Amino acid sequence: MEYTTNEVIQYVKENDVKFIKLFFTDIFGVTRSISIQPSLLERAFEQGISFDASAVPGFLNAAQSDLFLQPDPTTLSVLPWRPQRGRVARMFCSIKYLDGREFAGDTRQILKKVAASAQKEGLEIKVGTECEFYIFKLDQNGNPTLIPYDNAGYCSLAPFDKCENVRRDIILNLEQLGIEPETSHHETGPGQNEIDFKYSEICKAADNLATFKITVATIAAQDGLHSSFSPKPLKDQAGSGLHLNLSLNEKGVNITNLENKKTKSFIAGILRRIREITLFLNPLKESYDRLGYFEAPKYVSYSSQNRSQLIRLPAATGQQMRLELRSPDPSCNQYLAMAFVIAAGLEGIKDSLDLEPSVDINLFTAPAEKIKDLQSLPENLGEAIELASSSDFVKSLIPEEVLKAYIKHI
Repeated sequence: MEYTTNEVIQYVKENDVKFIKLFFTDIFGVTRSISIQPSLLERAFEQGISFDASAVPGFLNAAQSDLFLQPDPTTLSVLPWRPQRGRVARMFCSIKYLDGREFAGDTRQILKKVAASAQKEGLEIKVGTECEFYIFKLDQNGNPTLIPYDNAGYCSLAPFDKCENVRRDIILNLEQLGIEPETSHHETGPGQNEIDFKYSEICKAADNLATFKITVATIAAQDGLHSSFSPKPLKDQAGSGLHLNLSLNEKGVNITNLENKKTKSFIAGILRRIREITLFLNPLKESYDRLGYFEAPKYVSYSSQNRSQLIRLPAATGQQMRLELRSPDPSCNQYLAMAFVIAAGLEGIKDSLDLEPSVDINLFTAPAEKIKDLQSLPENLGEAIELASSSDFVKSLIPEEVLKAYIKHI
């Protein structure tokens, strides 16, 4: 259910909500919050709640540190793991200056603008995520270790899959938050898991992913465990990816297939810009230890169903048709990642790009002569930074001062 401002105020009064957590995301994708009492709720909607932005890496310097959080009433949810007496609710927020101007580093607003651009072109884009993560044990002092919670493998069952109950509790809590997981299973690595989500409107999908990460960390901690969204926490095991499934809808019809010109141009746009935007999809040094190994892509290519490709179109019909981008990892800022990917696709449609023929081979086992003409994703973080820094496309989407702050603090 999506609430209006007045409905939020009424809900808080009638449902014993004593704390409201105002969620916001820094430019690196870390969700932060300030808690307010119900007495401040109307002021939050009208004026915003101030915070010291100079204390947030990548935001502002101390000389211009006041920013304000203005909650989005449509994102109200009660946190199910908190007490049911004196309940705790949360809302995602816009970040603004005192005079109401948008803060340039508000990545959620950057994504909203891209979503609006898609709607202006007559497209409704849906996003579904597939997110992998590890569950590790704690040591005797309660500190995280790199000892996996189990030694199970892909789609294992209990008792080998000890993470089964953890995933169950995560999913039940997500459902109470109004989020719709569809499938879950043990992944390839020891202690590695995956939960996949039903497609949503663009910004809601990003909000849901932020909530998912918080939920996973909370439930793991309640079970005396530690969750990790690192792209490569274990050197010799599978890395964790964040696959983005995107479907293009026009006039209520899913057009995501290789017979449709807009879909082909959308894919071509992503392929054209992927090297320039990889920094925002894979922002850590460890991200590049994942790419090219254990089914993570390395080359700029696409195909149908083929899991060795950067983009694949899974076998599906009707509303389930989609394209899957396989390079991002869960350490990214999901708002920036989705913004850059979708903006690249929209640019491809605007430019009526032609899509090159698909690469219908297994890139993990292909001989060198078969792949010698394919472009590679950046080999390391330094190359990704260099490509993003010199990209006019990147600078068209985020202000240069935000880009500089991102690179400085990454």
